[in-house]
Amino acid sequence: MNNALLLSEKIQSGEIKIADVLNEIFSKPDEYNAFISLDKEYAFKRAGEIQKRIDSGDIMSPLSGVPIAIKDNICTADFNTTCASKMLESFRAPYNATAVERINAADMLVIGKTNMDEFAMGSTSETSYFGAVKNPLDITRSAGGSSGGSAAAVSGGFVPLALGSDTGGSVRQPAAYCSCVGLKPTYGAVSRYGLIAYASSLDTIGITGNNVKDVAALYNIISGVDKKDSTSQNCKAVNLYKSDLKGIKLALPYKMISENADSAVLSAFDNAVKRLEELGANVKEIDFTSEALLLPAYYIIASAEASSNLARYDGIRFGYRAQGDSVNDIILNSRSEGFGNEVKKRIMLGSYVLSSGYYDKYYLKALKAKNKICSEMSEIFKGFDSVIMPTSTVIAPLLDESLKNPLTMYKSDLFTVLANLCGLPGVSVPCGKFTGLQLIGKPFGEEDILNIANIFEGAKNEF
Repeated sequence: MNNALLLSEKIQSGEIKIADVLNEIFSKPDEYNAFISLDKEYAFKRAGEIQKRIDSGDIMSPLSGVPIAIKDNICTADFNTTCASKMLESFRAPYNATAVERINAADMLVIGKTNMDEFAMGSTSETSYFGAVKNPLDITRSAGGSSGGSAAAVSGGFVPLALGSDTGGSVRQPAAYCSCVGLKPTYGAVSRYGLIAYASSLDTIGITGNNVKDVAALYNIISGVDKKDSTSQNCKAVNLYKSDLKGIKLALPYKMISENADSAVLSAFDNAVKRLEELGANVKEIDFTSEALLLPAYYIIASAEASSNLARYDGIRFGYRAQGDSVNDIILNSRSEGFGNEVKKRIMLGSYVLSSGYYDKYYLKALKAKNKICSEMSEIFKGFDSVIMPTSTVIAPLLDESLKNPLTMYKSDLFTVLANLCGLPGVSVPCGKFTGLQLIGKPFGEEDILNIANIFEGAKNEF
């Protein structure tokens, strides 16, 4: 059940029936609050259709018959899409996201929608209207966010693969906290059609799985150009062909890491770097001069885009509607009652930095900072294959800890926002309990970083 490719092989050979897999899934209690919705009747009906095709020899993909979970901000015609918010508690999209369409076409089996931070705003999956997600490795700790439900569904053994979204690290960070593999593809590699927008220039649909090979197989299914998304592009399929890391050059911004990572993260990361060197990689320390710009640029841009994207939730057109004596009252009451505190906070910050008199002072400067960061990364990649960092500055925090100190929560994204600001691919692989090794690659360099991750994972490191 933990290995998607192996599971599909057994289903295709007739050794296992999809119905047996579903019986195991639906017999488990969701003690981690990983799911917002599960549909047993739909799952078994769809499983029967897929099983018939497989039995007749019609194999649609290497992952045919494999169950998968979808983050609840990715539109599905057969399940509600709530964004973990009261605002969309009963919303059901009339269409599937392109990524979901491709999953269905590959005869994978969507079983439900996973819990998350409300509208993907948070780093712990505690801002959900449906309650916090718990970490399967330790239920007193956060599963990470905002795709915490997807990571918990995989780590907790419900499904071998799940889709999430990554705006500032929201796939990679929960994967690290829950000892999974998390991939954030290059911006444009996977269509965003059907992904409910948080920050449109940063959002990316990503993948969580138990191993690199499974994640690569799913990436090959969902990636590629889509006429419904003008930002999507053609990209080659990933082939995991490397057997060693000889000749691989890895950039290590160690000063930035050592000054910001806690001791547990730093210890695990140091061990990971040693193992990469033992495997043949050439690791060289670099200075990353744009470090101070990362979090300010990210949170200003993300909040500005969020305030614009979430303006559509007004209680008039769709979503939660409150009572009021006038149109203005209905809008005010609907947004006040429909959004949680973290969403309101980011909408207000975004509206502020876009307002007259502050646009040039904050938002325009953030865009210039973003350009500077991307220029520095371009220079780094002239001499290196990948940049390596921990996935998060901290190990998985205790539940409620981050909400009491939101600045600490924001700072935990320091190592992940870089990939989103520059539209680069990033992957997190476990390198210790509650932490991960992150590899950031060149644009459309998914094959490069996944090959490195696969070799590192295969070395069976003990931390």
